[in-house]
Amino acid sequence: MKTFNIIIAGVGGQGLITLNNIIAKAALNGGYDVKTSELHGLSQRAGSVETHLRFGKKVYSPLVVAGKADLVLGLEITEGMRAVRFSNPKTIFVVNDNYISFLENISKKEIEKKIKSSVGKNLRLVLASEICEKELGEEVVSSVYLLGYCVFKKLIPLKPDSVLKAIKEIISKKYLELNKKAFNLANSHD
Repeated sequence: MKTFNIIIAGVGGQGLITLNNIIAKAALNGGYDVKTSELHGLSQRAGSVETHLRFGKKVYSPLVVAGKADLVLGLEITEGMRAVRFSNPKTIFVVNDNYISFLENISKKEIEKKIKSSVGKNLRLVLASEICEKELGEEVVSSVYLLGYCVFKKLIPLKPDSVLKAIKEIISKKYLELNKKAFNLANSHD
């Protein structure tokens, strides 16, 4: 397998680092070499955060070069727009249709239009926050729901068992069942 390149973009408080750690552990569980890096200016709550994750037979650098992402996970639509620079015509964009914008003078519709104009048919807007709030009573697990969406739609070369094992290894017992439910819930939605 060639190296698989992932960008996770969101804001502080959305669980980006935890999600990055789950994917990295799942890739390790799957027998891959893994490199990760987090890049941020304000990783505190509501600050912009971006993580890079690469896995494959042998990986030498943790950073995904602009235009080289295979998958972009946008945990919020504005941050998904900011990650467009990593896309190429084959990049899949899975973006939580959630709007926590700090950009004045730009609407959610305008942001969606900007992303679509860059990535076209490769954009998948997913109502992860809405579904998790409605079905589980907790929006906070929407990032794990997005990961489940990617795994069950085969947008990421990881097996569900490897990811569930990683969730068990990364998430504290207090929140384990909720995260497992969020991951599996993605298998029952389109």
